[in-house]
Amino acid sequence: MALAADRNQRTGWHAPGRFLSAAVLLACAGSVAAQTIEQESDRIPGLPEPSIAANFPRAFGDPGGVRSLLAGRGVTFAVNYIGDALGNPVGGFAQGTRYIGRLDVELAVDMQKAVGWNGLKFFANGYQIHGESISALNLGVLMPASFIEALPSSRLFEIYLEQSLLDDHMSLRVGQLSADSEFAVSESGAAFLNGSFGWPSILGINLPDGGPSYPLASPGARLAFNPNDTLGFLVGVFSADPAGNCPAAEPPEDCNPYGVLFPFTSPLVIAEAAIKYNRAEGELAGKLKLGMWRDFGRNVPDAIGNNGLPIGLIGVPGSRAENDYGFYAILDQMVYRLPGPGAPRGITLFGSYMQAPPKGNLIQHYFEAGVTLYGLMDERPHDMLGVGVIYTGVSAQVVDFYERIGWPVVPSFESVLEVSYTAEIARGLYLQPDFQYFWNPGGHTSDPNDPRVAIPDAAVFGLRTTINY
Repeated sequence: MALAADRNQRTGWHAPGRFLSAAVLLACAGSVAAQTIEQESDRIPGLPEPSIAANFPRAFGDPGGVRSLLAGRGVTFAVNYIGDALGNPVGGFAQGTRYIGRLDVELAVDMQKAVGWNGLKFFANGYQIHGESISALNLGVLMPASFIEALPSSRLFEIYLEQSLLDDHMSLRVGQLSADSEFAVSESGAAFLNGSFGWPSILGINLPDGGPSYPLASPGARLAFNPNDTLGFLVGVFSADPAGNCPAAEPPEDCNPYGVLFPFTSPLVIAEAAIKYNRAEGELAGKLKLGMWRDFGRNVPDAIGNNGLPIGLIGVPGSRAENDYGFYAILDQMVYRLPGPGAPRGITLFGSYMQAPPKGNLIQHYFEAGVTLYGLMDERPHDMLGVGVIYTGVSAQVVDFYERIGWPVVPSFESVLEVSYTAEIARGLYLQPDFQYFWNPGGHTSDPNDPRVAIPDAAVFGLRTTINY
């Protein structure tokens, strides 16, 4: 898949490119069906694919002909809803069931059709987030059980202009941007609910207020260059702290409550190179990404991430900025492909490793690996099964600090195993039963009910519903 497709990981799918939980792969694998739909005489102009509206009379997807009228002028819109019911019958510092939902409304404008400006596009989207976070209220984990978890709010997320250059080999994007929409993620992470598959915990914890990621984007610019079908390069410069100079104990979303303050503090630079190979029909496709990040501002470990969830680790006094950088490598490799034309269906292995210096960072090592099985049953060609594990290793400096002060619970690492199945009920409607097991919640941190013991390992069962319109 193209680099631009990675952006679907967090923000639902949308016209320029972070999906319903598995929509990147589902939309890719459904491309043959999409092309067939496009050829139908009753195809609604501007209708996203996949969309639940395709299952109903035309008036449902194009009320009053508004969607068709706007599409003719280059304006398209999409609505995505994700609802997660998650419960932990055992483990964590509390047990129970929580529900959280997110409505995503997106608007895209092709400025060539709208005003005659060739290659220019406008995009904006916003969220209405409601419900409760099981990660914050029950588990105390570093890696949120659901990537839509955040404090309840209604907010603007991304808003930007994107100009295509050099016959579409290059593009420049400027505005309020989300780094997790394109950088540092595996395409196979689309199969899972856990938030760390969409924005790795080493970035979400080490960067101020979680960095420019869901639900707080930040001002910035991104340059993409794809000289050919094999190579791709991304460079982004963002405001490292999307909440501005927010007090450490205050949730960043309260400092930037509606996503419209556009603060710029210190610069965060992320650079990534991608090599794609075996892209011909029938071949076992692969993609290797190599990247790095550097925050040129402060590096004071936060007590709260940008999603409003407590991090649960105590920072080391005196830790500062000179070591707020890191490196990563990510690999997606198909190992079995069903024969036949069209988008690939089969088995893909994936893995990533990320590292940051121990001094000044809460997290030093990050690792994820797993397998996805997509469309293996002919009768259910768009279903997907994912099995993945994540390891988040606490920095040696933090561990030494806890040992030195004689804290009764010394941090070490947090790990999670996730098994998730995405079932297409109808075009644009998906159900996703999910299981996660957490070892050492909070990186092996004290239970708030009894600081002398660690939070017990936790099992989480969940069901996600996703609707695209």
